[in-house]
Amino acid sequence: MAVAVAQLLARLAPTGIRKVLAFLRRGAAPATYAQARRARAAVVAVSLTCAGPEGCLPRSLATALLCRMTGRWPVWCTGARRSPPFGAHAWVEAEGRMVDEPAPDGYFVRLVAVEPVKSKSGP
Repeated sequence: MAVAVAQLLARLAPTGIRKVLAFLRRGAAPATYAQARRARAAVVAVSLTCAGPEGCLPRSLATALLCRMTGRWPVWCTGARRSPPFGAHAWVEAEGRMVDEPAPDGYFVRLVAVEPVKSKSGP
């Protein structure tokens, strides 16, 4: 189900995707790296599109959605390579690092990120 919804979301404009994800993340706790990794592995296992090298957008969306179905939210990111040639990419992060991406941390610069909502503490 997460993959099917992700494929629909991937057709939206970037601002539309961001608005939908910002709405969906509400009330979710931050995902751990292990939780996000399991979600990503499940998505890749059921979808050839998401498993492919050009499937980063639906893969990252489906991973975030699958995490949300368990009450968690990773950081959903889109960005580009830091060094030429230009290459756009979408991924998820948890615990401050990219989840199972074949590039080292810092390889991409974030342009858009939908992070878990920080809980308010205090009186």
